[in-house]
Amino acid sequence: MKRVVITGAGTINSLGHSVPDTFEAMREGRCGIGELEFRDVERLAIRIGGQVRGFEAEGRFNRQQMSLYDRFTQFTLTAAKEAIEQSGIVFSGEVAAKSGVVLGTAGGGVSTWDDNYRAVYEEGKNRVHPFVVPKLMNNAAASHVSMEFNLKGPSFTVSTACASSNHAMAQAFQMVRSGMAPAMITGGSESMLCFGGVKAWEGLRVMSKDACRPFSANRNGMVQGEGAGIFVFEEYEHAKARGADILCEVIGFAMSSDAADIVMPSKQGAARAMAGALSDARINPDEVGYINAHGTGTAANDKTECAAVADVFGPHADNLMISSTKSMHGHLIGGTGAVELLACIMALREGVIAPTISYEEPDPECALDVVPNEAREAKVNVALTNAFAFGGLNAVLALRQV
Repeated sequence: MKRVVITGAGTINSLGHSVPDTFEAMREGRCGIGELEFRDVERLAIRIGGQVRGFEAEGRFNRQQMSLYDRFTQFTLTAAKEAIEQSGIVFSGEVAAKSGVVLGTAGGGVSTWDDNYRAVYEEGKNRVHPFVVPKLMNNAAASHVSMEFNLKGPSFTVSTACASSNHAMAQAFQMVRSGMAPAMITGGSESMLCFGGVKAWEGLRVMSKDACRPFSANRNGMVQGEGAGIFVFEEYEHAKARGADILCEVIGFAMSSDAADIVMPSKQGAARAMAGALSDARINPDEVGYINAHGTGTAANDKTECAAVADVFGPHADNLMISSTKSMHGHLIGGTGAVELLACIMALREGVIAPTISYEEPDPECALDVVPNEAREAKVNVALTNAFAFGGLNAVLALRQV
């Protein structure tokens, strides 16, 4: 099997419009969650979120592109450009023919759905723009990335709710590891912060009205975010031959299904995914120094995840650092795992552990080192990133310093 490394990273999210900006915000423990600003927000009970501010799409894309790009696609292309530029990889010839795109999203073009439902049902219009379907489809972002960067190999979208990005990155990892592709563009994006997107989530009654406080005893729910995280996964020898700067190595992954409940998480399912990732990476539990937790800030998720970590890591669980960056950037649903992978890269490459901010009260059922409120300097050689989705779908990636 081939070794797989990450040679480029890009992002736009509520903490920053680039990877350096996001790293700086994570180091400072800055919160990107604030009052939402969009049409009809006053009709919502939930009015906070990790909204991307100061993003001027009109200055980045022309009129024709704007007619084709939903906000989630705009985020994806912006992050992909940063990742590919950092990587320095050139997609031409055989490399272009074999390389592709695997992206994750849960909602796809939610803003486009929202705008056009409003036009038809509220405003009484009988016609919509002819590009509504290609604009809202979940594979739109992957398709536009493939066209923009000349990627002619396997390209598709994975949609598994909150695990979408991790599932997508796992597929990209496996393609490069197997030799199918020399490189893959992967990650995920989401933009559900519009009236319809938030209203739908309100119905679940899992949303906080004031803050995301993962693992804190007084947590009261999750907070939505938006944005994208995109990466270049590349075969190690290919990257080495062209002198690429390697950010870290992807060494394993595993997926599991709870097969139990559509919304309630299972400790056993989460534990199987983490244990499977360790097995696939051929590492021992005590080699892991940091876990970027799913950590949504809901009572059910947090205590289940902590119990699963305790089961898998045994006595070493007390030595692990585990944090939820959702406390800073919100829950990007299908795109969340991609932005959270950045925290793992920062830990491995820069020795900085992103904190769990807004932590106020210890919870006996979450009695792990959750790196509360302030970033920490620590040497980490191996990190895991967890994603546990509605439907009981779990995906865990393992990464190592190079």
